[in-house]
Amino acid sequence: MGKLSQIYLFLLLIFGLSGCNSIAYYQQAASGQLSLLWQRQPIDEVLDDPQTPPALRHKLTLALQARDFARDDLALPVGNTFSDYVDLDQPYVVYNLMVAPEFSLDPHTWCYPFIGCQSYRGYFHLDDARAARKPYAEQGNDTFIGGVTAYSTLGWFDDPIHSGMTRLPDDRMVELMFHELAHKLVYVSDDTRFNESFATAVELEGLKRWLQATGQPEKYQEAQARLERRAQTLALIEDTASHLKALYARQDEMTEDAMRARKAAVLEELKAAYRRLEATWPEPGPLGGVMAHVNNAVLGLFRQYNSDVPAFRQLLADSGGDFPTFYQRVETLAEASRASRREQLDALDQRWQPVVADSVVDQTSH
Repeated sequence: MGKLSQIYLFLLLIFGLSGCNSIAYYQQAASGQLSLLWQRQPIDEVLDDPQTPPALRHKLTLALQARDFARDDLALPVGNTFSDYVDLDQPYVVYNLMVAPEFSLDPHTWCYPFIGCQSYRGYFHLDDARAARKPYAEQGNDTFIGGVTAYSTLGWFDDPIHSGMTRLPDDRMVELMFHELAHKLVYVSDDTRFNESFATAVELEGLKRWLQATGQPEKYQEAQARLERRAQTLALIEDTASHLKALYARQDEMTEDAMRARKAAVLEELKAAYRRLEATWPEPGPLGGVMAHVNNAVLGLFRQYNSDVPAFRQLLADSGGDFPTFYQRVETLAEASRASRREQLDALDQRWQPVVADSVVDQTSH
């Protein structure tokens, strides 16, 4: 199917399946996606242009090398993904809105054609995201808007590299490419936590192998340190989540004002603990300035991207560090019922032993 026909089919399906109340949302989504498609330029052409700045030339050359590595060493379905370049007029390609009730950690979900329900809503312009947030906030919900450097269309289109990605440090750009390519391989509708944790696990292990293969031991150590900071942050988040769950379960016993005050105290305890932890690190942690505005929506976002990462890393270790075998097991897991999938992931999480699991993976040849 030609690209133009593919675009027409995309628009037809989107508008054919959406109701009147969703037209405005899908219009901005389609407009933003079309803009990316029309503006893209093959990377080879950009590299052939003598006017291309050296810094951009370096990043795009690196992107092509990372594509080959993802295909050959990580067994990811690269195809023509990341073979084009787009120069954006904003720092992020999309802004995601997250919403959670004031007294619940269960995020609000939105449902879409083909991809099922997700716990975030993407907007190509920050003003649109802010406008969409307003009614939820006015209703007393916790909200958060986060800039997204890259996203996957799950194979509907050949997603391009863009300037938001090339502005990242080399290793951050490469790991982000691995994350988005993983979404093309396995995707479960209605299970954001599964999808994002799986892609994050592929991102982390992929980066480790990339840095080892390209002889960057200092970057490898930095990546390991970032991973440890992420794990420490997740431990804090999960501890806070357990306290909040217990608090929210008492809604019939407490007044809203009392519960609101106790919630604020728990979140202040989290902020203080995070500040103490971050003071021991050489750079800001994974939540950086976001921690100052932490709420149920922020907690939900971080947990969805990270909570099941140890489980997937254990599954990779159980697969002997072999990615094709790992992907087969992940696909089997994806086909299980939601309850069964949750039970298996929880069991894997409890078995995760970082030192043992990493030693298995490190022995895998590249």
